[in-house]
Amino acid sequence: MTALQETRPGVGVGHGCAALSLDAGEPLAGSAPALRRLVAVEHVGAWPPRVAAHPDPAVSGLAARLREQDATLLLIRRPGRRRRRTGGRAVILADLTPGGTRVVRRHVRGPDDLASVRFDLDGGRPVTDPLLLVCAHGKRDVCCAVRGRALAAAVSGADPDHPGGVWECSHLGGHRFAPTAIALPTGYAYGRLDPATALDVRKGAGLGEVLTACCRGHVGHTPAEQAADLAVRELTGLRDADALMVDPADGPGDVTVRGRDGRLWIVTLSIDAEAGARPTSCGAALEPALPLVAGTPRPAE
Repeated sequence: MTALQETRPGVGVGHGCAALSLDAGEPLAGSAPALRRLVAVEHVGAWPPRVAAHPDPAVSGLAARLREQDATLLLIRRPGRRRRRTGGRAVILADLTPGGTRVVRRHVRGPDDLASVRFDLDGGRPVTDPLLLVCAHGKRDVCCAVRGRALAAAVSGADPDHPGGVWECSHLGGHRFAPTAIALPTGYAYGRLDPATALDVRKGAGLGEVLTACCRGHVGHTPAEQAADLAVRELTGLRDADALMVDPADGPGDVTVRGRDGRLWIVTLSIDAEAGARPTSCGAALEPALPLVAGTPRPAE
C-alpha cells in the first residue's frame, strides 16, 4: 500500500455530509465559492468556527477591514503537527477576476503587524509557483477536518521538493464536497479530491491550466457561469485557464461562452429537480440539492 493510499481522504467518515452529497448525485460543477478577492494569512493558533468572530482582535479586525474592500480573509497553516512559529508569517493576496488573475505574496512579522494588511497587491512578490489551499477547518465541519487534513498531508508528503506548495486553510464553502481546495494562481476550486488528482491540479495551475476532473468552477464566476465554463472545457478539452470568457449569467437559461480564438458556444442550463437530498454540512437537516446542470454546448455564429 502506498503512502497516498494510506492517507486517502474520507476513511472513517462514510456518514458525513460529503458521503451523503456523493450518494445524492450532487454535481461539483457550479458549486465553487465566491472569492474574487482573497487574503490568506498564516495563523498557527486555534481557528474558531467563523474567522470573522476570532477572539484575537487583530484577526477579527482584519476580517472586518477586508469585508469593506469586498475581500475575504482565510487563515492558513502548514500541514502536519502544529509548531509554534518564531519567524515571519506569510500573507497571500489574490485578485481572482476571471481572465486577469493576479497573486502576490508578502510577509508580516507577527499578529501585531496585521493592522497594516490591506487588499493591496502593490509591493508584494508575484507568486510564480502553484499553491493549493485545502480546507481543513475542523471546527466548522467534521468532513473538512478529516478529509481536508488527510489530503493536505498526503500532497505535502508526496512532493517533498515543493513543501510550500500546499496549505491548510479555513472555511472555503461547500463542506459536502470535502476535501475541497482552491488552486492558485488560476483561481479554480475543486472538490472530492484524492491525492493524485490534487497533485495534478497543482501542477496544472503552475502551467496556467485547468483540470476539469473534480472541478467546481472558477471562484470569480457565478454558479451559472462556472457550470457553462466547465461544460465547454469538457467538450473541447481546453485547459488554458484564460482561454474562455463567459457572458454574465445568474440562473437557468442560455449562457454564451466565448473563446479567445473567436469561437462561440451556447450552453443551456437547467435545474435538476431529481437530484437527491443531502445536508449542507455535517449534522444539518437534509435539503434538496437542486443543482444547475449544463446541456451539451452548441457552436454559435
